Order: sequence, then structure tokens, then C-alpha cells
Amino acid sequence: MAVGATSLNNGARVITITSGKAGVGKTTATANLGVALAQLGNKVVVIDADVGLRNLDLVMGLENRIVYDLVDVIEGRCKLRQAMIRDKRLEGLHLLPAAQTRDKTAVSPSDMVLICDDLRREQDFVLIDSPAGIERGFRNAIAPADRVIIITNPEVSSVRDSDRIVGLVEADEKGAPSLIVNRLKPEMIARGDMLDIGDILDVLMIELIGIVPEDEQVLVAANHGQPAALEDRSVAGQAFRNIARRIVGEEIPFMPLAQERGLRGLFKRLWG
Repeated sequence: MAVGATSLNNGARVITITSGKAGVGKTTATANLGVALAQLGNKVVVIDADVGLRNLDLVMGLENRIVYDLVDVIEGRCKLRQAMIRDKRLEGLHLLPAAQTRDKTAVSPSDMVLICDDLRREQDFVLIDSPAGIERGFRNAIAPADRVIIITNPEVSSVRDSDRIVGLVEADEKGAPSLIVNRLKPEMIARGDMLDIGDILDVLMIELIGIVPEDEQVLVAANHGQPAALEDRSVAGQAFRNIARRIVGEEIPFMPLAQERGLRGLFKRLWG
């Protein structure tokens, strides 16, 4: 049974979405999960914590509506509600954008905790788009988190960097993070040119909550400020909608991406 908007009695769950390296699709995943959770009837705020390098507003198509940002809230130039941008396509979905002209030292972990504590009172989910890497921005993003989701690509360098993030998250006593494998290409796995899911899980040893296949519709949609989760025909969009349903507590099987192309072992491992 899904945990919907009416059953989250203890305030919003804060979920930080992070990665070990840039370019793995973390911001796109944050936007799509925000959309997908809102589609389920939840009140959702997505926060861009990448101060100085914001992109979440572009992926969501909200860049022209920014008046105030995260740093404006922290420094008292506006109230939190004034900085939150409502997505007109989905009731209950808001964006809190990052500042573009400041650096990450303008925000502290305690600032993020205070903002998220305020949002918990009225929201069901708060999703934080963390900067890549392990510096100040990462610390800011995980400070208020109840749960951390790591995005990785099925590449050796991406998985290695994710392994370091797993250690940092656990050392910060945030519990074991969950994993989304993004941009998976079944045909490359079948040829042995890309890590398979079993290899990734053997290294990271954390819960897998999603597999998102490579889908050119994701790039097209992002360039138009239209997250793929809004597109019924997008395979990746469906994958993100499935992940959102797992987040709220539903038991959703992984999509059979390519059982007939050499991946039977992958699905046998996932489904036992």
C-alpha cells in the first residue's frame, strides 16, 4: 500500500539525491522524482543545493520565474514561501532554486536543517539536489536528510566514486543509502561493454530502488523544461514513476528491460 499525502503524519521526509561525480543525471533524476511523487498526490518541494551552478530550474522549465533563491531566504531578504516557485503543471510541486551568483560557503549545514525543518510542517517530501563530489555543498545537502539516494552510471569510475559516497553517508550516521542506476544500455551489458547490475551491487552493497534505461527522450524533455516523468511514452519516465512508487512504499517489480538480450542473470538476481 502506498504511503500517500494523507498518511505522512510526522511531516515531510527529506531525501537527498547525490552522486560521486558530475554528469550522471542526478539533477534530472531529482526533477523526475519530484514530478512523479507529486503525480501520486504528494506535496513536494525540490531544493537545488548546488549554489553557484544551479540547473534544476532549467530541467523543470521554471528558470524564468525565479525572483528569490535559497540564499535570499537564509540571509533574510525574503520568506521561505516567497522563494518557492509553484509548478503550474502539478498541484503540490514547488522548486526552491539555488543562488547563481554566490558560492557554496553562503549556505551552511545548519541553514539547510532549519529550512527543511520548516518545510516538514506542510510538505510530504522534500528532495534535495546535491552538488556532485564531497565538498561543502555535499555536506550542506546531506545534513537534513532522512534518506540518501545515490545516482550512478554503470561505469567503473562512477561506481568507484559512488562507493566513496556510501562510506561518507554511513559515517554521517544517515543509514545505508539507496541506489538508482541511471542510463543503463542493455545491449552494451550484453556485449560486456558496460557493468551489469550484479557487478554494481557487489561493489556498493546497498539497496537498489531503480534502474533507468538510456532514453533520448530524457535529454529532449530536459532541454524543453519538461521532465520525462510527464511523458507517458518515455521508458525512462516510467522508470522514474516506478521509483517514486517504491519510495512511498509500494512493491513494484523492476521493468524487464531486455531479458532476451543476455540479461536473464540480472533479473534473476533482482527478483531472487
